Amino acid sequence: MPKFSKILTSFLLLVFLAPAFLTLAQLTPEQERALLEKELKELEEQIAKYEQDISKTEKEKNTLKNKIYILRRKINKLDLQIQQSNTMIKDISLQVKDTEEAINETSLKIEKLKRDLAEILENIYRQDQESFFEILVASPQLSDFFNNLSALEQLNLKRKELLEDIKKLKITLDSEKEDLERVVKIMALQKQESAALKKERERTLQMTEAQYQQYLREKQKAEKKAAEIRARIFELIGVSKAPTFGEALEMAKYVSSITGIRPAFLLAVLTQESNIGKNVGQCYLKDPKTGSGVVIKTGQTISRVMSPRRDVSPFLTITKELGRDPYATPVSCPMSFGWGGAMGPAQFIPSTWMLYRDRLREVSGRAADPWNIRDAFLAAALYLTDYGAAKQTRTAEWRAAMIYFSGSTNSKYRFYGDSVLSIADRYQADIEAIEKGGQ
Repeated sequence: MPKFSKILTSFLLLVFLAPAFLTLAQLTPEQERALLEKELKELEEQIAKYEQDISKTEKEKNTLKNKIYILRRKINKLDLQIQQSNTMIKDISLQVKDTEEAINETSLKIEKLKRDLAEILENIYRQDQESFFEILVASPQLSDFFNNLSALEQLNLKRKELLEDIKKLKITLDSEKEDLERVVKIMALQKQESAALKKERERTLQMTEAQYQQYLREKQKAEKKAAEIRARIFELIGVSKAPTFGEALEMAKYVSSITGIRPAFLLAVLTQESNIGKNVGQCYLKDPKTGSGVVIKTGQTISRVMSPRRDVSPFLTITKELGRDPYATPVSCPMSFGWGGAMGPAQFIPSTWMLYRDRLREVSGRAADPWNIRDAFLAAALYLTDYGAAKQTRTAEWRAAMIYFSGSTNSKYRFYGDSVLSIADRYQADIEAIEKGGQ
């Protein structure tokens, strides 16, 4: 009986602890990715529930209790979104690892092929030094000579195939690393918004209902004060002098008259770009071959300041046209993944700026300058116009903002587009208050 009891106990322990052992066991990349995909799906469902709850409560009476409840739900939703971003980073990191391993494996195959090719070429060269009679004597079967030629041709074809595989894998790797960089940027924005909401919640928690209603009345009055709004600094980094909100608005209106882009939407996109990180315009390129550079404030050497394959050459062209020293012109520092090198307030990378350079020159009659605020505004507006934002519908603007950020409307980056529209709504209210105050 004691023996049976031990067996039963061992069995029960195995049943209850099996999930833990499975979790701790080494999972294959496919199993780990499947778990991450499942986690992402569950997080998306939870986030959707929070969104419905927030929307429902926002339609109810504007009381202190409701405000605190909404803030708490928004913070919870952002916490889930940050968790979602973390999961996506793990998922994409696995993909990057798999691709890098595939590249290494293919590179080893190419090295082996090179050795085989060298051996066959050496045999052919040696045979080429012999006379036809010597070849016949050395190889009673003439087919030996032709077998070498056939093997050489086959190996050469295989080498070309592998080189093509390497090329495709490297393109995939670049794309995966760009995905990683974008998700890191999204998470930075989510953390900023979460911190702001927590501060607002702390302030609101200290109010009574009467104080909150008084705060709402004062807020409504303040929103009508154009002078107060004009005094707000429009945060742009990478330019020598940031404009006030009023000055930025005038530029946005001017650009709108040319492109049809809604001023509030343009200002929102540029604000979002400057809020992505405080690393904008904080690095110098130093080595055009590797793309490395330095942090301006500290002089610390840093890699991946600019992509040598994609952006260094156009950057040298742009700075030369403007009479700037390319190694003393500020560009964005890289984030945890990917490359830096974005220029000025609109955060164009050099290769993309080149696509708009001639169109900008037609408007201004001079070399386009990414660090000139007016040029930056116009370039951003032209880009957004190319992707349908001039329609001024919410859907069109959301799509254009997403493409501006990632080149696609992939839902994994939707936080960016949603955040831009939220900022645009606030700016639109400010603009309407300015216009009303000026009447």
